[in-house]
Amino acid sequence: MEGMSASVLVFYLLAALAVGGGAGVAFTRHIVYSALSLMVSFLGVAGLYVMLGADFVAGVQVLVYVGGVVVLVLFAVMLTQGIRDVRVSNRSVGGWAGLAIAAGIFAVMARAITAADWGSTEPALEASSTHGIGNALLGEYILPFEVASLVLLVVLVGAVVLTRKEVIE
Repeated sequence: MEGMSASVLVFYLLAALAVGGGAGVAFTRHIVYSALSLMVSFLGVAGLYVMLGADFVAGVQVLVYVGGVVVLVLFAVMLTQGIRDVRVSNRSVGGWAGLAIAAGIFAVMARAITAADWGSTEPALEASSTHGIGNALLGEYILPFEVASLVLLVVLVGAVVLTRKEVIE
């Protein structure tokens, strides 16, 4: 750890935050804790985006995913009837199969990491990513952008429909 710079240490801390949050999502049996772990994982990924110089993507990560999707999941969970029932949980179905798949993916990623050429290059000039992303979102990617907003709207309407009580006259 003698030659480790502060930026490398911050990277490892943010990566541990993202991976730890993901593990919390996968291994927590309580669905509310899974949603909160998802928020922690998204915040770790946003921190990694900041380190990469993608300030706009990091801001969108926090606003859309942490602020929108996780809150929407929490509201859907909290407003759904019978969520306190013991039978509703994040069950660990297929744990051994998941562990085998994860070990295989880890082996492939370890092979890719060891085979990669990690030579250092000169740092590029700092440029704001906002202009290029804004042009892409409102240019060639306008249709997927609008489809994503419609999907989020459908999820919100679905949560309202699930929580609505039927009035029997």
